[in-house]
Amino acid sequence: MQDVVTLGEAMVLLAAAEPGALAQVKQFTKHTAGAETNVAVGLARLGYRVSWVSRLGDDSMGHYLRACFEDEGIDCSEVDMVAGGKTGMMFKTLSVAGSDPTIEYHRKDSAASQLRVDDVDWARFEKASHLHTTGIYPALTPHTFEVTQTAMACMRANGKSVSFDPNLRPALWTSTNAMRASINALAAKADWVFPGLQEGQLLTGKETPADIATFYRAQGAQCVVVKLGDAGAYYDSDAGKGLVPAFPVSQIVDTVGAGDAFAVGVISGLLEKLPLHKAVERAAWMGARATQVRGDCEGLPSREELIAADF
Repeated sequence: MQDVVTLGEAMVLLAAAEPGALAQVKQFTKHTAGAETNVAVGLARLGYRVSWVSRLGDDSMGHYLRACFEDEGIDCSEVDMVAGGKTGMMFKTLSVAGSDPTIEYHRKDSAASQLRVDDVDWARFEKASHLHTTGIYPALTPHTFEVTQTAMACMRANGKSVSFDPNLRPALWTSTNAMRASINALAAKADWVFPGLQEGQLLTGKETPADIATFYRAQGAQCVVVKLGDAGAYYDSDAGKGLVPAFPVSQIVDTVGAGDAFAVGVISGLLEKLPLHKAVERAAWMGARATQVRGDCEGLPSREELIAADF
């Protein structure tokens, strides 16, 4: 049995070790990247039994990623290493004074993007209590959209919970309208939905966090948490609505991965039956930690660190 199953593409992140445009940078450090695997790592560090379903190329980068995730305690037995397949990679500039980095992706025709419904052992999902996925993986190909949709439907049909972070990547979609329709169709299959404010405005046509949350609640979500950046987060569920302030930080190093850390906080809190506002407070703390490190996962806390911080 597993507590949580995640579905999505992992990539190798090569982060610039010096400032400047990627074309001029000569030194990089190697990290793992991928929204769903970031969440998997965060939950595994808190002691959850987590499995990851995907594909990797049977290449040096694929073996690097698999070893990293297995070292975190993540079950990768449903991750095929595809002979001749490619593992996705991404390059990121060094953030200066908290500025958003430039990211360059090399993921076209990756092994993960070739996954099909018939390739998946769906019993893996029936053995888990919760599924987390995002809007990135279903944007890769029609096949990954179908796999994501099937996974969410499988969990719901078996009475399991599903969380969904839209995590918009407009460049991966054929049009804004296609992205909007597809992402909202997936959100309608989720119990817990975590849009950012600008994402929610684009997807719903609503302006305020409250109206965005109402939109997804009307689609069937049990709870909606709208991420507001340095303004905190707005939450809405049957138990109540409210605003949680952002956790203060003295210096922002890199914002990439903060939304995934935030998701870890909400998911773990709700799985532990915390009141939603307490889960969101935990999420705000985790998201703030993620902004103070360069890699996507380096700021994710252990259970001991969580307890020491009283979250």
